[in-house]
Amino acid sequence: MNVRRSAAALAAIGVLAAAAPATAAEAAPSPKATVPAGLFGKGDPTYDGVWRQSLALLAQHTAGEKPADRAVTWLTGQQCADGGFASFRADTGTACGGKGAQADTNSTAAAVQALAALGGHDDVTGKAVKWLKAQQNKDGGWGYSPGGPSDTNSTSVVVGALAAAGEKPAELRGKGKTPDEALASLAVPCAEKGGGALAFQPDKKGKLEANADATAAGVLGALGKGFVVEPGNARDKAPACTATGKATPARLADNASAYLIGAAGKSGHLMSAMPGAENQPDFGNTADTVVALAADGWTEQAKTPYAWLEKNAAKWAEQSGPAAYAQLILSAHAVGADPHAFGGTDLVRALDKLGPAPAKQAAAPEKKATEKSGNSVWWIIGVGLVAGIGVGFLFSGRKKNRP
Repeated sequence: MNVRRSAAALAAIGVLAAAAPATAAEAAPSPKATVPAGLFGKGDPTYDGVWRQSLALLAQHTAGEKPADRAVTWLTGQQCADGGFASFRADTGTACGGKGAQADTNSTAAAVQALAALGGHDDVTGKAVKWLKAQQNKDGGWGYSPGGPSDTNSTSVVVGALAAAGEKPAELRGKGKTPDEALASLAVPCAEKGGGALAFQPDKKGKLEANADATAAGVLGALGKGFVVEPGNARDKAPACTATGKATPARLADNASAYLIGAAGKSGHLMSAMPGAENQPDFGNTADTVVALAADGWTEQAKTPYAWLEKNAAKWAEQSGPAAYAQLILSAHAVGADPHAFGGTDLVRALDKLGPAPAKQAAAPEKKATEKSGNSVWWIIGVGLVAGIGVGFLFSGRKKNRP
């Protein structure tokens, strides 16, 4: 969700270190890019077209709406002949690969999650799942680009897609290890700084550095869950990082949740971890954290960052675009809150205005919501990690983080 989470390609040179496409601000319209009919948002779709469309459709579906046929058709029409999805194909008559658009795991996984939820697209999702399985690395994980080194965000968003499509990702070891083993190898030991968190990738020396965006994505990956988390029964005792007992995916998720709870602290929000960024709140990562904690059963702990989002995130979503609204809708769903009454903003109606009108409107709230602006915010599209990483919440997304 920063989910994820995962990363959007920037200038075809690297990956976002701390933001999934779902949390990057919507790029301004570009004179070189025409926003096609059927696509959500008005910003340049070059780096996030498929991602933001997938999250928007998934959020509408989760909120009880039936997305417009032309919005769904736009997404299915983006698929490459081999089954993968690129971030955006301006000309679908040009084959992917070579000088054409390049398929990536994050866009493909996001599309699978959306289309699997909507149903009726087994031919599209089937080809996409086959493509995703073929990209699994020997360490059990996935990188943003085929053949690229595994990272937590990409691995987690692919796991969510495979689970949504009815697969059993925990049993998948196409070239050696399983996804669970890949995620475990990226977890920071409890005794070290940032213990319990997950790193995006090891640094050049193999050191693991805690990354909150990757951690939120990793919780979902360890649990085998996607962007949509159903509200569940709250667990009683708050988690703590532990190295005792058997190293299971459940323990990895609990350790990661403990880190996120501590990172949010009393303020209720995560801080930006992007290189060069000012010391400011990270709205997208905070939304991803809500979903991650709820997915792991820490519903009560998730309510604190959700309450902070209600007070502060409406302006961010307005500035950032459709995937930001989608993230907030999915975070509301995860804690059982009403996305129509988000601190005075109707998130669902706001999202609907950014794309084709849904075929079926959800029931309107009894009392008309009024817009309430949030705090003045900043956002950064991203910073590429280049040499040796390959083309790349959050969101994560979930982007990273990942709208």
